[in-house]
Order: sequence, then structure tokens, then C-alpha cells
Amino acid sequence: MSRDRGERTSGPRGHADGASGGDHDSEAGSAAAGHRQSDGVATPGGESVLADDDVDYKAECGALRARVAELENELASWRGELGRDRGFVSAAAAYLDPPFARGATQVPALIHWRLDGTVTRWNDAATCLFGWSEGEAMGRRLSELVAADPVPPEEAQAFTHDPGESLFATTTSAGRTREGNAITCRWTYAVLRDERGDVREIAAIVDEGDDPRQRERLLHERYQMLLQLVDNSPNVMFIKDAEGRYLFLNRHYARALGRHIIEFLGKDEHEFGATPPGVADAIVAKEREVLASGRALRYQEVLDYGNQDYYFYTVKYPVRNERGEVVGVGGVVREDTDLRRAEAERAALQEQIIAAQQETLRELSTPLIPLADGVLAMPVVGTMDGARAAQIMETLLVGISSQRAHTAILDITGVRAVDAIVADALTRTARAAQMLGARVVLTGIRPEVARALLELGADLTGIITLGTLQSGIAHALRPTERSRVAR
Repeated sequence: MSRDRGERTSGPRGHADGASGGDHDSEAGSAAAGHRQSDGVATPGGESVLADDDVDYKAECGALRARVAELENELASWRGELGRDRGFVSAAAAYLDPPFARGATQVPALIHWRLDGTVTRWNDAATCLFGWSEGEAMGRRLSELVAADPVPPEEAQAFTHDPGESLFATTTSAGRTREGNAITCRWTYAVLRDERGDVREIAAIVDEGDDPRQRERLLHERYQMLLQLVDNSPNVMFIKDAEGRYLFLNRHYARALGRHIIEFLGKDEHEFGATPPGVADAIVAKEREVLASGRALRYQEVLDYGNQDYYFYTVKYPVRNERGEVVGVGGVVREDTDLRRAEAERAALQEQIIAAQQETLRELSTPLIPLADGVLAMPVVGTMDGARAAQIMETLLVGISSQRAHTAILDITGVRAVDAIVADALTRTARAAQMLGARVVLTGIRPEVARALLELGADLTGIITLGTLQSGIAHALRPTERSRVAR
């Protein structure tokens, strides 16, 4: 490669080759003090000499590339401190991660805006952070207020997940307050969609993330708040590592077993010994299933603790690290033993009530009415099945025996239909009554009932059939009939 000697070109240290007298003087002084190198050959003399190959351009390019790589690494490091790549995080992670400029127990800065950037919500904490009042911010574009566009529309459109999971994404951007002060803002945002799935607005928690000490303090405060929430839960909560050893558990679990929390840590279900071996095996089997599948399990289980069974509703889920790898298993367990016992007692009581109601209904549906000395009447109403037919026969025979009746009137005016069951019940009742020395008078036979009895071939031998209950009562009360039966 050749260059014109008079061309000003920056050298490796920022000076110009052959550019000025000062440069020549500098080179001349160097030449007087020693030798110059030209293509690796020493050139004696004090005279300044310029040659096309007096600079090692390959070495210079290598040094520049190394410096560029160093600067890129430094820039990446700064970006890592100022923010992190956008990605889904859970509600719990979003709760712990942002520093929340107003304090852990105060409402953070909340800003909502539409895809076109129009602000739809701006709370007091946002006013404290950026200086704009709610009235000034509402309806304006977000970029005009904070000098930032943290979530481009295409990224909001791509933010899709199950709405029930309440996932967030986090990003960091440079911003500016109303007074013109530059700040670094951390945006923990969610995309809210309407019933059709279209983006309704973007909602974000905004924090100023420049103070690492404040971040650490508020992170600790948030951890304490979450710990209080977990410790005051009425459910058992725990986390185990991939080997099944306890890493964390809440106060309710320790209280339920009467142990100190520290006694659990580092021990698996068998080593801790709080459950019988068979129960421990069942617990561990479910946890290994979660670890193998990487999916949460929700199930009801009955565990035998020897003296009695205990009922639980259990949720076990995989615990993942920052790279999404399954590193443990967590559990939330609700004991339902008392509830199950109460349900069993309630079911037994309900069965007793139903049985009593059915008995009462049977008694009401098969009333035995004494009409005169030795004369009983039983009106039958409704549908008759096998159980009711047996109840009618039992009631009638008990009445005949206890009251020494000579005549039993069975009125079927209210029977809806006569089938084989009804016909068989009538004939068997008549024969049983005859064995007790009584006769059966069948009343209320309508034409269609008579036809049905004939078609079914019912044997009504020994049964007196009359059209109405009145005629049946008159027949039973004739003096001649009573005296004849009495003899």
C-alpha cells in the first residue's frame, strides 16, 4: 500500500505523518538519538526520513480492534447494571425486584398508556418521580412527559401469555423529569388486553434505579413483607431442592409438627422422620414426578398416619433458577380432614333425614283408616312401584291383624296407571288378607284399569270389585255381611 508523502493521515498515536514542522522536529530528534526502522532495517543518520512502510498497520488495526472490543464489553457491562433483557417474570419476582422509589409499604409509581402512547393513568407517585401532575399528564403522549418510549408497540403486541398467570416484563431506559433532570427509569410492565385479545393498554410500575443502597434496603423490606404473608398463611408451604431436602418452610408447617424450623433444613422427608415411611414414600413420589415433568400438580390425597386418615389438597410445582432450569420443588398444602369429617357427618345426617322423610311419606301415602268395627279402608294415590307395593301389603296386614278386621277396602281411584307390578301387588295382598281371615274389597276401578287388569291376566279370585269407595263402604257395612262373616 502506498500513500502520498504530503497526505495527512493520523498515525497510531494520533499525530500526523509528514504534517508539520513540529512533527518533523520530533522525528528528527528521534533520528539523532538513534536509528529509525524501515521495513525492519535500521536507517542511520539524523535526517528525517518518511517511507511508505514506516508504520505496522496490521499491528495498529489489531490494537484498534482490541480497544473496540474492550469498549463494547464495558458498554455491555453498563447496560447490564442499568437494566436487563426484556422477558417474562412472575408477579412475585416483579414484586421483589423493583426498588419502588417511594418505599416498600407505599404505592409505587403507576403509569398506564395506550399503544399510541396516550397516558390513561398517572398516580401521585408518578408525579413525585417525574414532576408532572395527573391533570397535566393525562391524555398526553408518554414520550413527551418522560422523554422515553420504554415499550414499543410491536413489543407490546408480542407480549402474550395466559392472563391468569399475571406475568410482567422489565426494561430500563433513560428518562427526564419535568425540570429537565436526567434519570434512569426501570419499567416493570404488563400488557392488558380486552375480551377479544386486542391490546387495551400497557400498565407499568416505574422506579428510579440509580441508588443501589436504596434498592438493597427496599428489596429487604419487600422480602420481609412476603415472608410475613407466607408465615401467616393457614396452609403448609415449603421448598425443597432437587434431592428432596428442605430449603424453606413457613411457620404454620413448623407449628403443625411442633418442631423448630431449623430442624427441617437440609433434611429430606425420610431423614426428618415426621411422617411414617409409607406416607413419606407417597410424598416423595409426587415430588419426583414434578421434578421429572417440570409441571405443577394439583391433587387430593389421603395419607394414613396410623391412628386415622388425614385428607389434604396439595399443589406441588417446579422451582426454577434464572435460566429456567428446574432446581427444586415447592408445595402448598391445605389440610381438609376436619372439612371431610364434617362433610361425612352432614351426608350421614342428610341420609337419616331423607330416610325419615321417606318413611313419613310412605305413611302418608298409605294411610289405614278405621271405618267401623272390623272394617278398614286404605286409599292408594300416585305411582306404585315394588317398594311401595310391599309397604302397602305390610301396612294392610298389620292393620288387619292388630284391629281384627274382617273387611279391608283398598281404593285405587288415585292410582295413575296399572301395570304388572300393581296387578301382582293386588293379588298377593288379597291372598295374604284371606289367610288372616279377612276379605279385600277393591274399589275405584275405572274402565281403563279394568281393561288393563284383564290384559295382564290378573287373578282377582276372592277379591270383591266395586266402582267407587262409597259403594265399597256400603257393602262392608251391611249387617248381613258382618253377621255372616262373624259366624
